[in-house]
Amino acid sequence: MAVPVQQRLSILIAAVWWGGITALSFLAVPVLFASLGSPAVVGPVAAKLFSLQCYAGLLLGLALLVTLRQGHERGSPPDAATLTTLGFVLFAMLLALLQEFGVAQNIVAARASGGNLRLWHGVGSAMVLGQWLCAGVVLWRLSGRLSR
Repeated sequence: MAVPVQQRLSILIAAVWWGGITALSFLAVPVLFASLGSPAVVGPVAAKLFSLQCYAGLLLGLALLVTLRQGHERGSPPDAATLTTLGFVLFAMLLALLQEFGVAQNIVAARASGGNLRLWHGVGSAMVLGQWLCAGVVLWRLSGRLSR
C-alpha cells in the first residue's frame, strides 16, 4: 500500500524539527562553548541560534498542523491519535514562544543587571528539552503510522 504524500511530508517536517533541535542544542552550542571558551563571546551567538531555532520550530509546527489537518476528510473530526499528536505540536510551539518572548528577555536582563542568570538559563534549557521531547514524540507517533 502506498503511503500518502501528506503523511510522508508530515514525517519529513517532524524529522527536520527534531533533528534541528538535536543538532543545535546538543552539538553546535556545546561545541561553540568548548571551542571558544568565553561565555561573553559565545553567549550572544548561542542566543541568536536559539532564537532562530524558536522561529523555525514555530514555522515547522505550523506546517505540521496544516499537513496533519489536510490528512483528514473535509468535515470529519481528527481521531484521538491525531488530536494527541496535534497537542504535542501545540505544546512545543507554546514552549518556543515562551522561550523566545519570556525566557530570552529575562536572560538578557539578568546578564545586564546581575540577576539570576543561572535560573533563567535553567528554565530556557528545560524549555528546549521540552521542545525536543515533544518533537521526538511527534516524529515517533507519525512514523509509527507507516505500519498501519
